[in-house]
Amino acid sequence: MSFTNFWNFNSSNSLYGSNSSTNLYSLFSQRASIKNGTYKRLLKSYFGTADQSSSGSTSTKSNRGSNNIIDTLLREKMYPTVSKDTQEANSNLTSGLSSLQSSVSTLQKDSTFEDTENGQTAADKVVSAMKSYVTNYNNVVTASKSSTLTNKTAYVANMMSATSKNADQLAEIGVTLKQDGTLQLDETKLKSADLSKVQKLFSSDNIQSYGSTISSRAKFAGASSTTSTNTTTNNTSSSTDTSSTTKGTSAAALKTDSEALASSELYAKVKDTNGSETYNIDKILSTAKSFVSNYNKMFDAAESSSNSGVISNLSYIREKTKNNTNALEQFGFSVDKNGRMKLDEDTFKKADMSKVQEFFKDYGSYVASNASRVNYYMNTNANAASGYTSRASYNIPNASDYNASI
Repeated sequence: MSFTNFWNFNSSNSLYGSNSSTNLYSLFSQRASIKNGTYKRLLKSYFGTADQSSSGSTSTKSNRGSNNIIDTLLREKMYPTVSKDTQEANSNLTSGLSSLQSSVSTLQKDSTFEDTENGQTAADKVVSAMKSYVTNYNNVVTASKSSTLTNKTAYVANMMSATSKNADQLAEIGVTLKQDGTLQLDETKLKSADLSKVQKLFSSDNIQSYGSTISSRAKFAGASSTTSTNTTTNNTSSSTDTSSTTKGTSAAALKTDSEALASSELYAKVKDTNGSETYNIDKILSTAKSFVSNYNKMFDAAESSSNSGVISNLSYIREKTKNNTNALEQFGFSVDKNGRMKLDEDTFKKADMSKVQEFFKDYGSYVASNASRVNYYMNTNANAASGYTSRASYNIPNASDYNASI
């Protein structure tokens, strides 16, 4: 099998195969894999295998030829000439993201789901808004497949993952996910659907809704690139995120606070002025306040990341917090619509510390584990979320890491 066929086979199967939502990040990070050396190891592995199959008398010549081919391929991949078609795709992707965000915004407005005085029904307005959304979404997906703006296409990959995750709910309202990643709208089915399902799916009040996820990714993708569509290279570094030290520090600090709140040492009783044993409330409160502060700092710094590992683990923390809303409120913790946490100190001080300890054994440990991963993905110099191994396979952690989004 020729190298060209080998590459096309792996790329096409990864992009359009059954694990497309998982592998899109890998495909959109080829430049990073070149920079950190994994792509070169792939080439050496392939040509090394090819050389071994040749006769001994020609192996030395083949090796020299292989090295020349590898160097050529690396140069072509690292510094591709941007064709007119690619420039057009880059331009379409940039403009398409703005249009997509606008169409999502329309579907998030309450007025879209209300009849108007001029006789236009809510159903008609929703169908019109959804037609615009599907068109703009498809334009973005199509443009991203030919675009060299990897700092934008990474966000598109996350949008596609979110769409795949919500495929069943979308199908219920007449929006079908096609094999190539684009959407198809059945206007008749949508018009007769329960519009409350559409509104819930695109809710702006729920930061984890499908609509909020798409809006967030479109926003970050539109604001993240400083690369001209006419340049030959993408100047955005894929190995680490901007200000990764700050982001990593807050995630690491949150891990420390979470582990402390889950530990037994923090809840060790001390004697009060009367000689009775009691909890050191001030110490526990101080740790809880630090936990809230670092929780918010981590999300403020990291949620605009295009790194799939960061995005996934932030999502897991957010979901865990949402599932424990009632328990957290009993102890004075609350979360606003933007996902930021607050602590009512008076409520916390009155809480049963034994129950706080028991709660954080699970919740705190879970947050610590995922915050540790956020810290890792933010600070590692290797592209931990994707890349090629020497055996020409993708170096990807658990597949579930790529199926969740903010």
